[in-house]
Amino acid sequence: MLTDLLLLDIETVPQSESFNDLKTDWQSLWIDKVSKTVPENITPEESYQRKAGILAEFGKIICISTAFFYEDDNKQIGLRIKSIYGDDEVELLKKFIELCNKVYQHNKYFQFGGHNIKEFDIPYICRRLLINNLPLPEYLQLHDKKPWEVKMFDTLNWWKFGDNKNYVSLHLLASVLGIPTSKTDMDGSMVQLVYYKEKDLHRIVEYCQRDVIVTANVILRFQNISLLSDDKIIFVS
Repeated sequence: MLTDLLLLDIETVPQSESFNDLKTDWQSLWIDKVSKTVPENITPEESYQRKAGILAEFGKIICISTAFFYEDDNKQIGLRIKSIYGDDEVELLKKFIELCNKVYQHNKYFQFGGHNIKEFDIPYICRRLLINNLPLPEYLQLHDKKPWEVKMFDTLNWWKFGDNKNYVSLHLLASVLGIPTSKTDMDGSMVQLVYYKEKDLHRIVEYCQRDVIVTANVILRFQNISLLSDDKIIFVS
């Protein structure tokens, strides 16, 4: 059921603004981490700017936007969105787990939903919990689970239809399905610039929320249900 889903999207940035801000031993760890995947003509400074934010060992989460489908009195589908964000990652993660615990207490069979969450968002959250000495709740203890035991509604996996070679961005998937995209004033490549240079976290939160809405609409298209109208989207503070 749609109402069993907890949709989410995360935004991440490097823990330090630049490679040169890292301690010497962490600079060595970075070079070792990317040495086999980055072309030789790319400097450590460049590779850090490009990739550090998406690697949980070197990045941090600054926003988690969550959303729930709901039915109104007329049985029409709507979406409630709540974002958790801030510079203090530990507090952000604690609030996220607190929210998830409430969902879990109400519905032991809830599922996370999102785009590429199996390979990015959920593993990233789990790694950052451990790095920050925070316990993994039962529903995130996925390390010894078999693939078919991990229940998530991942729109990327749905679109693969068994074709594991296929990758599609949320932007392309939305575009090909005729869904308004979230890429308006910024895209994912701009997040760390907006965070560190412009110091505009609220702009990042708004972008993250738009991604959740797009994902929700993709799920509705998969279910052959009408897309969300603006008056059916509620932002919860």
